[in-house]
Amino acid sequence: MADNTIGVGVVGFWHVHTDDYARETNEHPGTRLVAAWDPDAERGSEGAQRLGIDLAENLDALLVRPDIDAITVTTATNEHTEVIGRAITAGKHVFTEKLLAPTVTESEELVAAARAKGVALVVSLPRLSEPLITTASALVDGGALGDVTYARVRMAHDGWLGGWLPERFADPVAAIGGAFADLGCHPAYLVQRFLGTHPSAITASYGSVTDRAVEDNAVVVARYPGGALGVAEASFVTTPGAFALELRGTQASLLFGFGREELIGKGGRFGDDWTPVPLDSGAATPFGLWVDAIRGEADTSDNLQAAIDLTRFVAAANTSATSGRAAAVEQEGHA
Repeated sequence: MADNTIGVGVVGFWHVHTDDYARETNEHPGTRLVAAWDPDAERGSEGAQRLGIDLAENLDALLVRPDIDAITVTTATNEHTEVIGRAITAGKHVFTEKLLAPTVTESEELVAAARAKGVALVVSLPRLSEPLITTASALVDGGALGDVTYARVRMAHDGWLGGWLPERFADPVAAIGGAFADLGCHPAYLVQRFLGTHPSAITASYGSVTDRAVEDNAVVVARYPGGALGVAEASFVTTPGAFALELRGTQASLLFGFGREELIGKGGRFGDDWTPVPLDSGAATPFGLWVDAIRGEADTSDNLQAAIDLTRFVAAANTSATSGRAAAVEQEGHA
């Protein structure tokens, strides 16, 4: 690693978070941007020029560069398996936008390949490290809510109302779905964080207010053994700032959003009235975890297991929405 920093290549300008990860690369003292590539030559040229870095002729040319130690992957979702697999084979560390891969099997194979090759693979699941979620998670894990019987997480934005979300997100092949396969990933992995990674069945209802080929509105209900319910919601056609969290337990409840942008608790240790809950400082960001893992200072097992479980959840939701029936959740091996 030249100058003791990690040289990072940008693979793909398809996703709207490409520049966010480029900014993290520039801001982190241990990483530096080197070059980029995109399967769409025009998009790649524009993106590389915008970031002020070299543009590689093809993916092989990028991966063979000795000044690139790692890559960030923001291609179309259906390209993840091939791109990440080739990067792992080349010995490059990989930070990728969710989903890790379109299927559970592909996700597990990528995780196994990365471990066999000794490269650091991390999936961007950023909400898990935010103070709001780490605080709520600690309260749930510590029993402050009793047994959690209901978890609801909603994430929404106005991407297709405001016209800023690219139309390529409406390609059902490239995007592996619509609002739920993209924005809905965050509510999905948060529901799994609070209620468990393996619901017994998932029922999904997808709608398209804008008449695109994919859903722009989604509500997914996960039923858990023992009767707990998790609700994950996503929308591309909602006014901005629509994040909401609702956790209900046998002893207490937590809320965020719903017109009050702070975490509040009621019942049990919180008392009989809704009370503000102070937030902790959060955890390492996924990008920070990746850099630490490249240096041999962090374990990515929890991140990768959460990524595989997320794929399992989304795959079941898509199956349910297509069939109109509840879908069983694949019960495969662990990462």
